Amino acid sequence: MDWLLILIALVAIYAISAYFIYRKKLWTDHIIFYGPIMAIKTARVKFFDKFTAVRSFFKVYGTVGVIVVIIVSVFMTVMLFVSIRYTLIVRPEPTGIYEPQNILLLPGINDYVPSTFAVWFAFFLTIVVHEFGHAILCRVEEIKVKGMGVLLAVIPIGFFVEPDEEELEKTKGMPKVRMFGAGITNNLVVGFSCFVLLILLFGIVVPATQPAIHGIYQGYPADNASVPQGSVVTAINGIPVASRADVSTLLNTTKPGDKITLTAEKGGVSSDYTLTLAPWPAEYGTNQTSGFMGVEYYDGGAVKEAVGTMLSPVGFFEFLIVPFASGDGLQYLRILAFDSPDTTYYQVPFAGFWDVIHLLFWCAWININVGLFNAIPMIPLDGGYILKEGVDRLLDRRGLIKYSGYVVGAVSYVMIVVLISLILLPYLLHM
Repeated sequence: MDWLLILIALVAIYAISAYFIYRKKLWTDHIIFYGPIMAIKTARVKFFDKFTAVRSFFKVYGTVGVIVVIIVSVFMTVMLFVSIRYTLIVRPEPTGIYEPQNILLLPGINDYVPSTFAVWFAFFLTIVVHEFGHAILCRVEEIKVKGMGVLLAVIPIGFFVEPDEEELEKTKGMPKVRMFGAGITNNLVVGFSCFVLLILLFGIVVPATQPAIHGIYQGYPADNASVPQGSVVTAINGIPVASRADVSTLLNTTKPGDKITLTAEKGGVSSDYTLTLAPWPAEYGTNQTSGFMGVEYYDGGAVKEAVGTMLSPVGFFEFLIVPFASGDGLQYLRILAFDSPDTTYYQVPFAGFWDVIHLLFWCAWININVGLFNAIPMIPLDGGYILKEGVDRLLDRRGLIKYSGYVVGAVSYVMIVVLISLILLPYLLHM
């Protein structure tokens, strides 16, 4: 059946049901509406009271989190302006990551975020830990939580908690800031925990040493002989080889123009290919005098080493752009996030290992990105509310509280303009 028809049917059923419930005012204690979006809520939130037993811990946790959030907020502000400058200089085409649907972190809609179990699980986990952070710190700071619930738009798209507005308004200073920062803090803690666990777990895989052909140079001997990509070299001129070093040793005795018989196996089928070796490409230097087949081997050891260095600033940046990596430089890291035939080049410790790796990657990636985005100093993001409370307290002590809204509003509008500019500039610069 056409999935588009199924989607249209589900949307129609949802719309009719929501309209009927809204018109008849059914289950008003448990169903509310935010515009066209229906939400199911409950007032059974005594669960969060249990965290008051360790109030001291959560106050320290919240305070450290606020410091981290402020640092991240400043970092994100700087990066947004750097991104504007980069966009103006490079003038990227309005394609790929610059297309509007790829700005939204929605599985299946964003071209780079697949609709898989790992992604959806990470998506919901991110929302839950974020909202639970707010709810827990509400109770720790003695702010009543009236209810919690889930937003429905055909499928669950989010969770929410409802603090008591009057008590929240009366709360000032660090207690309020800790509450607003708790969601971001939870996202970053969960995200980085999954990130570290991902690195540690990947560290126990054993890369295969077999000469697996991962790439073939167009117009070179292997391409001309139709050697299949993804095959494994098992022999040269009838001499068995078990590693890339064995292949190199045999090829070092050849020269351009020599003919060799390459035996390669793919899918359990072994075939022979006759290659007339070529000179090495100029970019490899002029010291190579042996013959060149025109193949690139999969280097699992290098991939493992690259993942192991992701805790460095450069490595962390590479982690953040893994879903968008399309060039040869980082594409090999996509094994962390997507199903790939490259997984056959590793020995893994247990069945389902790659499913766990993908789950950890998306839990880390989505939590960290949501945390970073929410730290932007802009209402209605948490970073904006933290900014507002800080400005309120600073100006209140000087009798200038009436100007707080103008200051926070100005900063928020600047951030909104910057974000919209990052979306529109690729289009405007190519009109």
